[in-house]
Amino acid sequence: MRQPGAYSGMLTGRLSGKMGPHSLPLARIKKIMKKSGEEVKMISGEAPIAMSKACELFIEELTRRSWMVTMQSKRRTLNKEDVASAVMATDLFDFLVSLVSSPDHSSSHHSPATTMEVQEETLSHT
Repeated sequence: MRQPGAYSGMLTGRLSGKMGPHSLPLARIKKIMKKSGEEVKMISGEAPIAMSKACELFIEELTRRSWMVTMQSKRRTLNKEDVASAVMATDLFDFLVSLVSSPDHSSSHHSPATTMEVQEETLSHT
């Protein structure tokens, strides 16, 4: 896993909010969890840590699949169309389809079948 850079502030703890060894601010995660419903009154100390790790893994997987789409297009800059293509081509991300499917996505130059084949091939080699 890539280590944070010296200028990120993560090594020195200069960022606002309690960071600890986590990439995402736990106080912010706890706040979002409390806003998820009226029935959520209290959250244990471990819950935001578990949610932080789950979010990190989710972001990592979505980024990895989006990067494969970027490489397939022989580019080095990941853009929102790459993320949308990765979401459309992956059953695991079906809950995001309504967020990424927009009129401008239909003009995307990636076909989900081709993207899926590249993703499966790349994942089988890791």
